Amino acid sequence: MEVFIAWFTAAVSFGTIIMYGSLGEIITEKAGHLNLGVPGIMYLGAFAGFVSSFYYETLSSKPNAAVCIIISMVASFAASALGGLVYAFITVTLKANQNVTGLALTIFGTGFANVFGAFLMKDQVYAAALYANGVFAKDIFGFVPGTVGKLFFSYGFLVYLAIILAVVIHLMLNKTRAGLNLRAVGENPATADAAGIPVNKYKYLATCLGAGVTGIGGLFYTIDYNHGIWSTTSIIESLGWLALALVIFTTWKPLNAIWGSYLFGFLYWLYQFLPGILGITLPNYTTKLLEMIPYVITILVLLFVSFRKKKENQPPAHLGLSYFREER
Repeated sequence: MEVFIAWFTAAVSFGTIIMYGSLGEIITEKAGHLNLGVPGIMYLGAFAGFVSSFYYETLSSKPNAAVCIIISMVASFAASALGGLVYAFITVTLKANQNVTGLALTIFGTGFANVFGAFLMKDQVYAAALYANGVFAKDIFGFVPGTVGKLFFSYGFLVYLAIILAVVIHLMLNKTRAGLNLRAVGENPATADAAGIPVNKYKYLATCLGAGVTGIGGLFYTIDYNHGIWSTTSIIESLGWLALALVIFTTWKPLNAIWGSYLFGFLYWLYQFLPGILGITLPNYTTKLLEMIPYVITILVLLFVSFRKKKENQPPAHLGLSYFREER
């Protein structure tokens, strides 16, 4: 039972990282923009949130938990939204290729964070923001005892915020005028423009807001999931690509991102916890095969969606295409 609890909690924490990334990308793609810069944006959010909390607790003799949270989250959201703004300017205003722009943003964000992150480490293996980790990882429902408490109520507030955010985004996209306008822009910007909807405004807002949400996933990784430690690895980048895959897996539905991200977490950690549950030792090649499962499942879901050809399971019709008003 203890092995299963460890597997479950690891899956939830891991899934929360990519849930933020997928929720942000869903908002962006609903406006018709495919942003392959998600890994770079997560890096920007991770670095900005970490460095702000790192210097706050270093320079403050008595750091305050609320101030630490506000500074970290604002810095993370702002840096990521700025990355989204750059992407929006290039793809919305300048009409540049979205795929190339997104990949360039990934390279930039990864390089920027790792280069400047090296200055924090000062020839050490890693830099640590331990106070921030204690604040973000604190069990807000720690008073719930037993197995139920360990399974569902032993996480920091960002885990529960991700679930709330998924519900809010779902309601916004389906129950509000702004959400319906945004979906119209992603489906047919020419028709939306003719109806008086400010297409470029919605594209900018969706891209910047989506990038900001994505960046919180990077913050969660460094401050909570990775125990407040910054090290120059490519893990955040790989998580960004998983978040992009999760968008397809969830068929662009925010509520599906909740269970989908946790399922990804279960499958991702399958190779580590399955032998303990079964009481066996797996050979190395079997472990490598188990690590492939989340990606194989994504491919199968993509094939399944393609064969069903249901409108509600398809991406926005204008996804990845630039809108030229003079051609409507």
